[in-house]
Amino acid sequence: MAQAYVTETGSGGSGPERRGSRLRRLRDDWRGDPRIWRRGLVLAALAVLFALVMLLHAQIPNRFGNLGSLTETFLPWLGVFVPVLLVLAVVRKSATALIAVLLPAVVWLNLFGGLLSDKTGGGGDLTVVTHNVNADNPDPQGTARDVAASGADVVALEELTASAVPVYENALAATYRYHSVQGTVGLWSKYPLSGAAPVDIKLGWTRAMRATVTAPAGQVAVYVAHLPSVRVKLEAGFTARQRDKSADALGEAIADEPVRGVVLLGDLNGTMNDRALNAVTAQMRSTQGAAGSGFGFSWPASFPMARIDQIMVKGIEPVTSWSLPETGSDHLPVAARVKVDATAS
Repeated sequence: MAQAYVTETGSGGSGPERRGSRLRRLRDDWRGDPRIWRRGLVLAALAVLFALVMLLHAQIPNRFGNLGSLTETFLPWLGVFVPVLLVLAVVRKSATALIAVLLPAVVWLNLFGGLLSDKTGGGGDLTVVTHNVNADNPDPQGTARDVAASGADVVALEELTASAVPVYENALAATYRYHSVQGTVGLWSKYPLSGAAPVDIKLGWTRAMRATVTAPAGQVAVYVAHLPSVRVKLEAGFTARQRDKSADALGEAIADEPVRGVVLLGDLNGTMNDRALNAVTAQMRSTQGAAGSGFGFSWPASFPMARIDQIMVKGIEPVTSWSLPETGSDHLPVAARVKVDATAS
């Protein structure tokens, strides 16, 4: 008896062939659509706007609530809108929007693409860590243990309270023989410290200091700073005047530093993109930007969105830079290993 064989056309069909058919249908739909260039003009305008904001961020004025600095603080996050616009352009079947989305994508990659690569290296002879420990830290002893476990040769701590200082001193004493606390910042070192003194950053109280670390490879001038916090206020916008004034004073102190090799450790309450920190950033290199992997965001610790905790160097070669695990603080500790030039002293 003859049997009839029927070809099944259900889900068991050829996967690649069906996908290819879908792509061809999509291409044909777009090719035959007379409105493909007229749709999505609003999306295209948004794409151009985002590109211009990133490209011309330095031209956004700070006169109105420090809007320029606020934009620069979170500038990398504008890249999040690129895939969103891309998806919307596809949904809208807009060739104009698709082409326009290329603009912010290219600008973002030009600004931040270099941070996506891994630039970490080996070697170096001095490991440094900085950490804003948070004045309300519920476990300062645990935070001190975590920092000491990093293996750093030099540790800078910011936002120290009078009651917490003895806790940090006791917890770090076994690892770090030398230390100095000036106001609300402190420096702990495995190597001798000399010339430890406050740095006047025009606040009226001490939130910055400087000391010379005599490392095996040579002397290094180490600055520790905690610049004033910035606030977003409804009536005043992004207020940062005191932070900006302190940044200028810190930049002057570093520019006048007689020791050639300089390391700056601290919570600067601003990113490397923030023009308000130009007095500092124009003369120093970020270890994360030069020798890190990724953006190295440090705040807030629960979901880091910005790198406001910085390690910067001058006259010293950064080798690698990274973030440490979360402690009891609202900031992440950040670390770097550098190569000290013995002739830089």
